[in-house]
Amino acid sequence: MKREFAAMLLVLAAASAATAQNKENVFTVKGILADSLTKQGEPYATVRITRKGEPAKALKMIATDKDGNFKVSMSGNGTMTLTASSMGRKDVVRDFTVTPGRKTVDMDTLFIGNADNELQQVVVTAQKPLVKADIDKIAYSIEDDPDSKSNTVLEMLRKVPMVTVDGEDNIKVNGKSSFKVYVNGKPNKMMSDNPTDVLKSLPANTVKRIEVITNPGPKYDAEGVGGIINIITTEGGFEGYTVTLSGNAGNRGAGGGAFGTVKQGKLTVSARYNYNHNENPENKSEGTRLTIGNVTEASSDLLSTGTNKSRYDSHSGSLEASYEIDTLRLVTMEFGLWGHDSKAQGGGTAQGKEPGTDRELYFGRTATSNDYSRFSINGGIDYQRTFANVKDRMLTLSYKISTNPQTSDSHSSYLDMRATDSQWQDFVNKLNEQRNDGQQNSTEHTFQADYTTPIGKIHTLEAGVKYILRNNTSENDRWERKLTDNDFAPDTDHSSHYKHRNDIMAAYTGYGLKLNKLSGRLGLRYEHTMQDVEYILGRGADFSKNFDDIVPSASIGYKLTDMQNIRLGYNMRIYRPGIWYLNPYFDDSNPTYITQGNPELTSEKTHTVNFSYSNFTPKVNINIYTGYSATNNSIEDVTELVSDVTLVDKGLQNPTGKDVIYSTYQNIGKVRSFDISGYVNWNATASTRIYANVYGRYSHLENGRELRNHGWYMSTNGGVQQTLPKDWRLSMNCFYQTPWIMLQGKGNTWLNYSMNVNKSFMKKRLTISAFASNFFKKYRTTKWTEQNTNFISENRNRMQLMRYGVSVNFRIGELKAGVKKAERTINNDDTKSGGNNS
Repeated sequence: MKREFAAMLLVLAAASAATAQNKENVFTVKGILADSLTKQGEPYATVRITRKGEPAKALKMIATDKDGNFKVSMSGNGTMTLTASSMGRKDVVRDFTVTPGRKTVDMDTLFIGNADNELQQVVVTAQKPLVKADIDKIAYSIEDDPDSKSNTVLEMLRKVPMVTVDGEDNIKVNGKSSFKVYVNGKPNKMMSDNPTDVLKSLPANTVKRIEVITNPGPKYDAEGVGGIINIITTEGGFEGYTVTLSGNAGNRGAGGGAFGTVKQGKLTVSARYNYNHNENPENKSEGTRLTIGNVTEASSDLLSTGTNKSRYDSHSGSLEASYEIDTLRLVTMEFGLWGHDSKAQGGGTAQGKEPGTDRELYFGRTATSNDYSRFSINGGIDYQRTFANVKDRMLTLSYKISTNPQTSDSHSSYLDMRATDSQWQDFVNKLNEQRNDGQQNSTEHTFQADYTTPIGKIHTLEAGVKYILRNNTSENDRWERKLTDNDFAPDTDHSSHYKHRNDIMAAYTGYGLKLNKLSGRLGLRYEHTMQDVEYILGRGADFSKNFDDIVPSASIGYKLTDMQNIRLGYNMRIYRPGIWYLNPYFDDSNPTYITQGNPELTSEKTHTVNFSYSNFTPKVNINIYTGYSATNNSIEDVTELVSDVTLVDKGLQNPTGKDVIYSTYQNIGKVRSFDISGYVNWNATASTRIYANVYGRYSHLENGRELRNHGWYMSTNGGVQQTLPKDWRLSMNCFYQTPWIMLQGKGNTWLNYSMNVNKSFMKKRLTISAFASNFFKKYRTTKWTEQNTNFISENRNRMQLMRYGVSVNFRIGELKAGVKKAERTINNDDTKSGGNNS
């Protein structure tokens, strides 16, 4: 009996010890999974823990969050194996041992790399997601899209969520044309002013990804209602060098370029240069302007025809360098340039008719020629300081300088003009031959300081100050043909030389919160703008204009699962009128269409509330966005048909009493819009990708008077990409849009389609592509209309959109990490462009 009792005690003691040991062996495994090249966290990768030697039986599985963090609690002891895997990546495998009493296993940072360099004769079995979402932005991976081997950045933009590019290559973000373009987090004024021209000449193989920032925080300038397009360029590597050579040729022209990176020790340098020559074939146009309402003897209907063809050459290049002083201090430098030379020639007819009849009042032919050049040269330096004792605390000091010279030389002639009705002779006499020469330049210096610091584990504060000194000069000289000796003479009354100084002071503060699955941001920004315009020559009057703007922003995000999140945001954005809008110069170089700026304009303010949902899985990517915007003082182009006698007090000389078009700008617009967009990417099979980008907007516009317009605008862009055996790839894309809504009319309907085939050789170092678009029909006709209370105009354009050609990309060398860039830098996006730059 005693022996049995003793045995029972031993059993109870062993069970108690085992229970205690199991309680002590509850432990946590944590760490960060990061890209071996960019050092950025790898989101939504799979982390699997097994006992060593038993890979088929998982003890725990978890997905990393959007920043690559993982943390899992489990029990047990002994030697175990952690395996981290992600599509298109080489698995990371680490063994670790758990002993009794160990509470935490910190794997620190695990680096994961692409699997391409480890495999030969690769057969694609999975596709890497092209889209990722954050609380304030959507990112599209250009480098993972095979079309980037032959397309330009402009063509790739058609695939990016929340961005639309219509058939005329007009770009909109969130349905709005008021957006800014950054390169590597830094503003690019040339791209913001001329996004279509610049992005059309930039090869997509020089870009890593494109970010669409829809809820800009307080660190971004307040300008830009639609949002920000941030273009992240291709990076380089650890030690060694890499060079990529490219070339293209087609029915519109040809081009080529080179990109290279070299790294030695702490210094990394990368450089890029591209050249493109483009020939635009002859396009034809027809236009009518019909008088309605109160028709008098001073009224006329105008019928016009025209032809135009052009060619341009563009150059772009950049040089970037970084030097790591030590692990806490980094200096980055940059230099960039872009140049554009174009020549255009055109001609046509102009015929005035009595309203409502076919009786001719006057007739003549027109001829035009334009030479235009524009350049952008910029440079900057950033100093970034981090702190060893506080992770994520950062101080950045930045300086940037840029200059944008441009020249233009235009020649317009009215040939064989005749007044069929003698009452229109004085009006016809004003349609004379002219030359216009222009020289403009904008030089700016920007100083900025940014500071961000965490407070505890879940709070972040940021603050910064900025000062911009911008000096603009403009010389526009007009010449008219003299009747005596058939030579040109200066027309000082219609010439204009002025200086425009535009200084901006800004300060911002922001707060961030990240608590488990919840994250949020609050921000407030103040901007003070000082503008002074001095006229040296011309009829304009000197004036000064100051603006004060306080801009709040807020956003909150919640992670429903590791793959799903929702976001709610509010922001106020402004349009600060630039000199094009403010310049009171009275331009009657075309006596039938007179324009003038308005120095009384104030900043346009738009309030937007938006909601979005994202679900990104290896099989399906979905992003849905809805937003409501309200603007009560939008700057509108107001166009009216008026008697030229009413324009005498504005500067018109020698009025004829006839009706002409007069256009200016006013803060009279009231805009309400509801936006909805959806993006879906479906990896139907391991080698088939199907995607669609759909956008819709309902707008209600009115000017506080008699003008109002409303309606829906819809656009969709979709395509299929197919990976074929032996490194062949095929893609097909299609774009369609309905007419967009304007205050005084509507735009065009568009349909575009394209096909791309490429093949890789030499372990993907060489890629040859063939491309074609709009190949079923050589010409296409578009139409847009404009209407006021006393006139309606319609313009039709027949243009050749067919395009086809081949491109080649060849990479030599090996390099695996890139030019480091300061995380905070200068972002100038503070002015609204006018005219052709809007």
